[in-house]
Amino acid sequence: MAVRLGINPLTWTNDDMPELGAETPLETCLAEARLAGFEGVELGNKFPREAAVLGPILARHGLALVSGWYGSRLLERDVDAEMAEAEGHVALLAALGCRVMVHAEVTGTVHGLRGVALSRRPMLDEAGWERLAGRLGEMGRRLAARGLALAYHHHMGTVIQTEAEVDRLMAMTGPEVGLLLDTGHLTFAGGDPAAVARRHAGRVVHVHCKDVRAGVLEQVRDLSFLDAVLAGVFTVPGDGCVDYRAVLAPVAAAGYAGWLVVEAEQDPVKAHPLTYARMGHATLRALVKAFWR
Repeated sequence: MAVRLGINPLTWTNDDMPELGAETPLETCLAEARLAGFEGVELGNKFPREAAVLGPILARHGLALVSGWYGSRLLERDVDAEMAEAEGHVALLAALGCRVMVHAEVTGTVHGLRGVALSRRPMLDEAGWERLAGRLGEMGRRLAARGLALAYHHHMGTVIQTEAEVDRLMAMTGPEVGLLLDTGHLTFAGGDPAAVARRHAGRVVHVHCKDVRAGVLEQVRDLSFLDAVLAGVFTVPGDGCVDYRAVLAPVAAAGYAGWLVVEAEQDPVKAHPLTYARMGHATLRALVKAFWR
């Protein structure tokens, strides 16, 4: 599989704040994603979750399903219970040819709570680290048997947020736990996505390309995640401070062959979706030509 460019529907309509883009139909999102040049899309809240329904809709627009977010509670329930909870999602991804499952641990998360500062996010103690790492490893093995790589998504407001936490998770798990490298979340957390890419390029199984407006970031570091989004902290590649050449060079050198996904939560009233989708695609397309020959 060559490197392909995909986009998350957050550009058009927001999962955590459904009022953003509520009036935009799925057909508009898909048509404009294709018009901007993308080959695939991740799941969003307006997507039907039956393969027999969603598959033909995507095919009509010439789009593949890239993956979709799954929030686990492995700190609270064992892998048998988690896999049972995830079954419908796993079956949908597998049926539509996805190769990775976007996975974040959301026990205690504050990222979806408007008005709750990010400083109040949950933190892992030693027992929590051991429990989460062990259960992620087992879940990764079970997903691999279904043809899916577990792509762990470090995320603001969750137990795995910082560069140091990403490093520790990678050290405590094996290749059955892949890394979803998210440039925007690492930058927001005060980390260096290029340094993380250099250290863990061989574990990267999925990439979210979210840029950050540095000036806005300085003003929103201890707001809630959703308030930071509304303030415009995120944007598409090429419109922020992330050095994508430095991030993607080691990933390409490690032989990455998957999706680069534009994922930038913005208010579609303030950030015209098709305009920003095209900007993100143009930026990534140039880098793919530079690093993946």
